Amino acid sequence: MDDEPMSAEESLDLIARQNRRMRRELGGGPARMLLAWALAWLVGWGFTYVTTLPGVGVPGWVAGGVVVPVLFLGAMAYTTYTGIRTGRGIRGPSRTVGAMYGYGWALGAIGLMAVDIRITQFQALASDQVSLLWTGTWLLFTGVMYLAGGMVWQDKLMYGLGAWMIVSAALSVWVGYPANFLVLTVCGGGGFLLGSIVYFVREKSGRR
Repeated sequence: MDDEPMSAEESLDLIARQNRRMRRELGGGPARMLLAWALAWLVGWGFTYVTTLPGVGVPGWVAGGVVVPVLFLGAMAYTTYTGIRTGRGIRGPSRTVGAMYGYGWALGAIGLMAVDIRITQFQALASDQVSLLWTGTWLLFTGVMYLAGGMVWQDKLMYGLGAWMIVSAALSVWVGYPANFLVLTVCGGGGFLLGSIVYFVREKSGRR
């Protein structure tokens, strides 16, 4: 019967198909969002790594206190704008799931920031260890959220990107300071850029 309730698998598949269709129609696909974050990570963390090299006269606070925050806020603003614009054309479960996922990012970011700030205040860590704490935990958080998104929307590429970010988070801590910034630049920013390219090709080819 047509009025029989859908199974959980059918509901998730419907949500995934609705989101892909609306993103293509409204031009708000993940390719553009990932490109914005790719630029923020490549430029921001790349510049931060350069400031740690011998002979570079740029203070570290310029990168960590100005360049990175400005780039990340810009990417965040663009992502929020694109997400809201895309969500206007979606109704029902898809809209609810998208909103809950977005709130998850915000709540997780606030909670992680509070934890990292508090640990830093104990002054038990050296400055290079504080750097590893912040970059490692945020890269790990990013990976977990992309894993969750990949599971919700049944997007293997998003899930793979999340797994890549988690591996990169571990690598960034193991290589130590200041090479951790290089890992964030190449693995983090490069991962976003590669994901953006693949999504862009998918959008152009009309693949689901």
